[in-house]
Amino acid sequence: MPRILGVETSCDETAAAVVADGKVLLANIVASQAAKHAKYGGVFPEAASRAHIEVIYTVVQQALSDAHLSLADIDAIGVTRGPGLPGSLVVGLNTAKGLALGRGLPLIGVNHLEGHVYSLWLVENSPEVVFPVLALIVSGGHTELVLMTGHGQYTRLGGTLDDAAGEAYDKVARLLGLPYPGGPSVEQAAQTGNPTAFKFPRAWLEGTWDFSFSGLKTAVLYEVKQQKPGRPMSAEAVADETPPDPALVPHLAASFQAALVEVLVGKTVAAAQKYGVTEIFVAGGVSANQALKAEFQRRAPMPVRTPPLFLCTDNAAMIAAAANFRYLAGQRDALDMDALPNWKLG
Repeated sequence: MPRILGVETSCDETAAAVVADGKVLLANIVASQAAKHAKYGGVFPEAASRAHIEVIYTVVQQALSDAHLSLADIDAIGVTRGPGLPGSLVVGLNTAKGLALGRGLPLIGVNHLEGHVYSLWLVENSPEVVFPVLALIVSGGHTELVLMTGHGQYTRLGGTLDDAAGEAYDKVARLLGLPYPGGPSVEQAAQTGNPTAFKFPRAWLEGTWDFSFSGLKTAVLYEVKQQKPGRPMSAEAVADETPPDPALVPHLAASFQAALVEVLVGKTVAAAQKYGVTEIFVAGGVSANQALKAEFQRRAPMPVRTPPLFLCTDNAAMIAAAANFRYLAGQRDALDMDALPNWKLG
């Protein structure tokens, strides 16, 4: 039963975890920087990398302590190699390299997107996975549709051509005067809104498995400007960043969310049926969205797995889980392994 120490610093969470046998979570520590970046309306890369440096050692030590283990009890170290912010990735990589060198432990570089997929292996009392499965990885930085035919075997079917789904949530939240991060705040506002109040576009991109949410975001922008009393549409109105009438915010949020969810679920279910998968995996920060979960349950003819809330956002447990299977397959990476900020999965 390998015990893997995972390290994750791809964006603005500094995380370390210990996982046994790829599915038993012994410790999971996440130091979030969300409050620090709220004033920017998004992640400020330089501030993120500095914050990682300040807490990474403490986070790793806390994970080992919570697992009641020392480095002498660890079989390998898994670390996020990419994709992500270059400066943030380097902090995690250098930490993992130092630990691996100091204890003579195997080092395993993990794709962050693969980590999100393996968060589903950490769900307690789940049935064994039977391949093939289709994974929708949907977060602030990624919207990817990946066919998984075995451990480490991926075919990327499609992805976003512009904004990721979570990124669209953040931008729409700013338009509506809602706090960062946008996903939870837009979802909360939408709960009391009418999802048919505004007819926002759905970009189906027929003939592909790709996504596009830039047009949807722009449609919300123009609707917000048009709804402002006494401000006919003009260049000046578009540049005005004051939020709309608060009474309209729930309806704008609900209509935006309905359009985004309809496309995510519709294309994913269609791909799942075409490729004859046994299950749909939905992972990443946006997988926590209740409207998305409900629509999948309503429309998908096969089982749909989503992780618990604490495994939806970035964490090191998922990195350790993914590293476990690579460790068993014999993967060992050198200490000169570089960060891959634009690393694709499949």
